[in-house]
Amino acid sequence: MIEQHSIEVYAPSVSSPDNHVGGYFVAMRLEDFSAESAAATAIYSRKDFYKISLINGNTSYFYRGKEHVFNADEWALVFTNRDDPYRWDVHESSCNGYACMFTEDFLPLHTHIRPFDWAVFNGSAQSVFKLKEKDKAFFEIVFKKMIAEQASDYIHRYEMLFVYVLECIHGALKLEPEEERRSQTAGTRLTEAFKNLVSDQFPLIYPNQQITLRTPQDYADRLSVHINYLNRVLKEVTGRTTTQLINERIIQEARTLLLHSNWSVSQISNCLGFEEPTHFTRAFRRNTGQTPSSLR
Repeated sequence: MIEQHSIEVYAPSVSSPDNHVGGYFVAMRLEDFSAESAAATAIYSRKDFYKISLINGNTSYFYRGKEHVFNADEWALVFTNRDDPYRWDVHESSCNGYACMFTEDFLPLHTHIRPFDWAVFNGSAQSVFKLKEKDKAFFEIVFKKMIAEQASDYIHRYEMLFVYVLECIHGALKLEPEEERRSQTAGTRLTEAFKNLVSDQFPLIYPNQQITLRTPQDYADRLSVHINYLNRVLKEVTGRTTTQLINERIIQEARTLLLHSNWSVSQISNCLGFEEPTHFTRAFRRNTGQTPSSLR
């Protein structure tokens, strides 16, 4: 079973915002993490919060099936969500930097934006950035403002903190190549809606859970579009078919469960919507070149 960590594991003194903002928020220097909190980061686990980290040191993140390695003289900006499990390894005695962590409902009451709606959190854009010196300086100033505002007695300080979170998000989006920051068309909006539906089915926490959207037609019905239109748009925007995109996320979850849970292959197969374990085994081998049992 993949561990699930709460925000209190990493920030025991986390505070609840005033009545202008919901949820929980904390910003801190990495040097101020307790030994217990630092040890918890090395455990491959899901969190119940979103996190933005500004890191300097010889470290690595294992996130979304990929290892991101940083040298001692490099600064990195990393966005992680509450659905995808990850692990952070420090390869030297310590590292420097900052982190802010917040729960899903850390939002001003007048907005309906979810953290997962932002591309840096939902995987539709880059979520790990190696920074140039000028970019590192910009984000370091933002984090220092967070920490100072958090300690102030200003009644609207949590609304200010939300603004600083947006500064980090938009600052990161600006780091992407210009061609990737083009205005969204109807097709890209539909693609984002499709990807959000796929992601909303995960993570699978209990072996009696089962995904409810399994086929391209299921997604077309939920999005209220014709299946042919959905297929055409996704192919144009992503270069992959609807079936490929669905299967990629299902196989990703299958790999996670096979490697980090004690569920049987039959239980995993059922959770992921396969009628028979043999169907799951064939699909897994076709996509990975391995059988589920051999991965373990």
